[in-house]
Amino acid sequence: MSYMDGAVPSIPAKFKSEKSYHHHHHRFLRWHHFSFPKLLTLSFFAAAILFAFFLISPHSSSAVSRSSPTTERRSLRTSSLAAWGGPEWEKHVRSSARIRRRPFGISVLVTGAAGFVGTHASNALRRRGDGVVGLDNFNNYYDPSLKRARQALLSKSGVFLVEGDINDALLLSKLFDLVTFTHVLHLAAQAGVRYAMVNPGSYVRNNVAGLVSILEAARSATSQPAIVWASSSSVYGLNTEVPFSESHRTDRPASLYAASKKAGEEIAHVYNHIYGLSITGLRFFTVYGPWGRPDMAYFFFTRDILAGKSITIFEGSDGATIARDFTYIDDIVQGCLASLDTAQKSTGSGGTKQGPAQLRVFNLGNTSPVPVVELVAILERHLKMKAKRKVVKMPRNGDVQFTHANISLAKKELGYHPTTNLQTGLKKFVKWYLTYYASPSGSYLNKKGRSGSSSTSS
Repeated sequence: MSYMDGAVPSIPAKFKSEKSYHHHHHRFLRWHHFSFPKLLTLSFFAAAILFAFFLISPHSSSAVSRSSPTTERRSLRTSSLAAWGGPEWEKHVRSSARIRRRPFGISVLVTGAAGFVGTHASNALRRRGDGVVGLDNFNNYYDPSLKRARQALLSKSGVFLVEGDINDALLLSKLFDLVTFTHVLHLAAQAGVRYAMVNPGSYVRNNVAGLVSILEAARSATSQPAIVWASSSSVYGLNTEVPFSESHRTDRPASLYAASKKAGEEIAHVYNHIYGLSITGLRFFTVYGPWGRPDMAYFFFTRDILAGKSITIFEGSDGATIARDFTYIDDIVQGCLASLDTAQKSTGSGGTKQGPAQLRVFNLGNTSPVPVVELVAILERHLKMKAKRKVVKMPRNGDVQFTHANISLAKKELGYHPTTNLQTGLKKFVKWYLTYYASPSGSYLNKKGRSGSSSTSS
């Protein structure tokens, strides 16, 4: 959901659950029990998202608001992507994909590998001896220099990162021709809740069309890989039942970001049903930690506190606290690797389904929502500086007031057990931040990040 890109949501009635909907399915994963009207409704929902792309494309001048700079739409820029192909490039790809852990190693294509979760997951896979090839387009949603620094980390670990776009069908075809990937860890996406008000088309291109592009490449492969991909806790939208469970409603998104991820879950069902792709969706809950995203609240709060600037803290319309289920990066990576390790093989070949395939969705959270004011207090202790607080009502920008994960299914099926509390995790983040952003003169403010206010995207 959104606290860091949005804010930490409020906790209604101290997180006491309301009565659950009487028509909830016992388990979210039993897709085949859906009625025809339900499938029709979900198909319409996904189609509407795709249709919206043509209406909100930033190339359409009629779609651009000329009255307010806050709603001006723009396209993301990518770096001049390095040319791919050729004997040397192919050699790097094959070498990086080589499995060094026998007999149970896997070979993984990681999209969004220069991103926050992508970098940590790629390094973890490499450390245990798996083959890893990264893919990233290095766009400028936030400072690309941070992504380049992550790329340097991956290079030291022996992970080759291909510079390219997930919507480049020729590039994906080439990668799948060169390497028989056993798995794809699809983390590339347009993140952020409020940014959709500036560049809505990016969410459809990256989160909807980009997912389709990856699934098309995977289903066309002679040996289909298993897919693990990043959905989001944002799909719970306006749901008020807590903690959020995989069986709860996800048909009331509060933002375009959430809608794009919900559409992704429906599209994943289609490719599983028609082509036999083994697919696991992971609903991340507000991930934080070293090498994180500058658009997240804990990150820019740290920057602004050190700079002596005021920080904006949101509260609900009735003064309710905004809170998030902050989840430390190492715990998220644990869930990602467990999902890869327990993913069953896809059942198709060359686009033809041979039998039923695995389809799963898991919450990956910490199960301990923390109010934003407590987040700020922890940062103050670690930074040894007081924050200049400005409390405002949370605007209607797609953020929600709270998130709270029920992880019982992930515990049962994945052995997922988060171990890092917010106090410990933020201490590690602050230590990294002060080291990474320290200049020879001792200033912590010499590198730029995307500015923002108290909100978080999961």
